[in-house]
Amino acid sequence: MGCINVKECACPKKTCPNNGKCCACVIKHKETDSLPFCLFLDNGGDKSLANYYKILKKRFEP
Repeated sequence: MGCINVKECACPKKTCPNNGKCCACVIKHKETDSLPFCLFLDNGGDKSLANYYKILKKRFEP
């Protein structure tokens, strides 16, 4: 059963046991030091926080 707070899950991993269960997904990603796909769409397959900061740095530094 999906999370009652989700109308449509943005994650393309439909086989993931946490797909549509945002609360469980966020807990899992917090434990693995990574970001869920819905929060980090342009990740090139690397959802690590280090990659997130690298992309932000490129986006906002001249």
